[in-house]
Amino acid sequence: MEKIPLTKAGFDELDEELKNLKMVERPAIIRAIAEAREHGDLSENAEYHSAREKQSFIEGRVKELEAIISLADVIDVASLSGSIKFGATVTLVDEDTEEEKTYQIVGEPEANLEKGKLNIKSPLARALIGKEEGDSIEFRAPGGTKDFEILTVAYK
Repeated sequence: MEKIPLTKAGFDELDEELKNLKMVERPAIIRAIAEAREHGDLSENAEYHSAREKQSFIEGRVKELEAIISLADVIDVASLSGSIKFGATVTLVDEDTEEEKTYQIVGEPEANLEKGKLNIKSPLARALIGKEEGDSIEFRAPGGTKDFEILTVAYK
C-alpha cells in the first residue's frame, strides 16, 4: 500500500482524535445504547436507533484513522528547505486583486482549506511544487485562470 505523507502536527492531531474516539466517545455511546435498551421496545426507540447510528459512525472513523496512521509517513517539515515541496508554508498574492493568502502544503488526511492546509494533490499545490519565492504561477481555478506571485516559502 502507498504511504500517506503527514506533517508531525497532522499526525499528532489524527492520533489524538483516534485516542478520543476510543477512550471517550466509544465508552459514552456504549453507555447510551445500554440506557436506551432499558427503555423497552427497541423497534420504536428513537434514542436507541440514534445511539446505534452514532456508534456506527464512530467505529467507521476509528477504522479510517487506524488505516491512515498505519500507512503514515511522518515528515519533519522543519528539516526541509529550498523550493516548494510537501510541508512548505507558502504566502501568495493574487496578481489581480492583491489579496494575500497563506497555505501549508500537507497530506490529504490533514487538508483543510479553512485552516490554510492545502492538499498536496490539489491543482494549486501541484502548480506550486518546485517553484521558489518570487516566481509567478498561472493556476486554472474553477472560476477561471488566476495568476499568483509567490511571496514567501517557509518550513516550520
